[in-house]
Amino acid sequence: MATPTTSFMKEVLPSVLDSTSQPPTLFDGTTRLYMCYTCPFAQRTWITRNCKGLQEKIKLVPIDLQNRPAWYKEKVYPPNKVPSLEHNNEVKGESLDLIKYIDAHFEGPALLPDDPAKRLFAEELFSYADSLNKIMFTALSSKEDVGDEVGAALDKVEDALSKFDDGPFFLGQFSLVDIAYAPFMERYQILFSDVKNYDITKGRPKLALWFEELNKIDAYVQTRRDPQELLAHTKKRLGQIA
Repeated sequence: MATPTTSFMKEVLPSVLDSTSQPPTLFDGTTRLYMCYTCPFAQRTWITRNCKGLQEKIKLVPIDLQNRPAWYKEKVYPPNKVPSLEHNNEVKGESLDLIKYIDAHFEGPALLPDDPAKRLFAEELFSYADSLNKIMFTALSSKEDVGDEVGAALDKVEDALSKFDDGPFFLGQFSLVDIAYAPFMERYQILFSDVKNYDITKGRPKLALWFEELNKIDAYVQTRRDPQELLAHTKKRLGQIA
C-alpha cells in the first residue's frame, strides 16, 4: 500500500450550487459526490476520491450549506447533510462509511492494509475520531484556557502515531485513517493557534512529522482551503467573532 505521491494537474473545481440552482440530471448513471468545500466531513470523501484517482469517475457537486437547494433534500438525500454519494441509483451518506465504500467499490490504490492488526487499530481510531472532535470543538468554544482534556486527547493521537514504525502515518503507511483525521487536525492546528495561542504539535514530534508528510500528498493538498477562510468559517460556526 504505497503513499499516493503521484502529481496530477490541479482540478478545475465546479461552481457551488445554491437555492437558485437547478439540480443535475439525477440517477442518469453518473456517480456524484455531493459535498461542501469547507466541510471537514465532506473533505474526507473528497480526499479519498483523489487518492483513488477517481476525478473522472466521481463528479463533485458542491452545495452551499448556508443556502441549500430544496431539491437536495427532496430528491437526493433527505437528511440534507453532506457528504452523500450517488452511485448505482442509490444515495449513501455518513463520511466514515463513505470513505470505506469508495475504497472498496472503486478502482485505485487500496487505502487500508491487509494486516489484521492494522485493520483492528484502524477501527479503534475511526471510533475515537468523534470523541476527539467533541473534546476539541468544546475547548475551542470555551472562554477558558486549554485544559488537560485537550492535552490528553492530543497525546492519545501522538501515541497512536507511534504504534507502527514503518512510516509516519497512523498505520505506518498512508491510509483511510489519515484521511479521516486530516480535515479536522488541519483545522485544530489553525484554530488553536489563533483562538487559544496553543500549538497542538508542541512536544508532539510524531504529530508534527505527520503534518509535514501529509502536506506532501497532492490528493490531500488539493482539498485544502485558505487558512483564513477556514478560520472565519469555523469561528462563525462556533459563534465567535471572526
